[in-house]
Amino acid sequence: MSTLDPQAQALLDTAAASGLPPVYTLPHQEARKRMRTAFIQGDSEPIETVRDVCVPAGHGDIPARLYHPSKGDELPLVLFFHGGGWTVNDLDTHDRLCTLLANGSRSAFLSVDYRRAPENKYPAALDDAWRVLEWVVDNPGRLQADATRIAVAGDSSGGTIAAALALLARDRGGPRLVQQVLIYPVTDYLDPPTGSYVEHANGYSLNLPFMEWSWRNYLPESWSRDDGYLFPLRARNLGGLPPALVVTAEFDPLKDEGTAYARRLRTAGVPTEHWHFEDQMHGFVMQTRTITRARTAVHDVARHIAAAFGHGKGV
Repeated sequence: MSTLDPQAQALLDTAAASGLPPVYTLPHQEARKRMRTAFIQGDSEPIETVRDVCVPAGHGDIPARLYHPSKGDELPLVLFFHGGGWTVNDLDTHDRLCTLLANGSRSAFLSVDYRRAPENKYPAALDDAWRVLEWVVDNPGRLQADATRIAVAGDSSGGTIAAALALLARDRGGPRLVQQVLIYPVTDYLDPPTGSYVEHANGYSLNLPFMEWSWRNYLPESWSRDDGYLFPLRARNLGGLPPALVVTAEFDPLKDEGTAYARRLRTAGVPTEHWHFEDQMHGFVMQTRTITRARTAVHDVARHIAAAFGHGKGV
């Protein structure tokens, strides 16, 4: 039987000893402040260029942040979508992760600050993702990016957005994406619960009450269980999608649906790698300062991205 990484367990013990109320019991604005306090720590990772950009949209500008590791070079581009139950987290919480991935893959990253719930229900976040993809294809020079080599990536609910965007790009006839990197993604609804939801409903970094809160925030009044852009695992056809890397963690309620999505992609003929971390919990790639295995995993994901773009194994 697998056991949780001692460094991950130490994080859980510290959180339990703090006595702070769970994030999902707080008003969403307070929850966002709590998550920023948790993730924005220490000095920033160095990178050649970090620049905030604004992508024009019908509802106003969509903020984004460009990470470019090589001055003067036109590089492939990854559109990145942060996790946080579609409700919390932002460009700053995921700054370190995007920097590490951009440097390690020798690729440009554009982290997207899509509209969050509950102020903006589904499909607002996906609409923003599509708008940014369109803008990138039309404006690669502004980003020193190669518009013929674009990938999508995200963690947790951001992985949901990335997977849905890959589906949307296929269904709308392009742009053609090179790859999709889905780090412990949400791919289905929580009811009926999977085995991993039952086994890991409580006691870890992600639990059932947080996911119930997230879905309440994100779902509109009317929604369909058959909506593949909302629940990618429910999409009728997964053929013709870009090659995928799906990352799952053992101590994660989302383990089974991530595993099922990787399996369905393979069955549909999509080249898919499934990396399962038996000693980790949800959110571990955000803990590269404290979990040694997380640093190794992020490094390996970056090398995978580099190889998929056809420029070696990264650094």
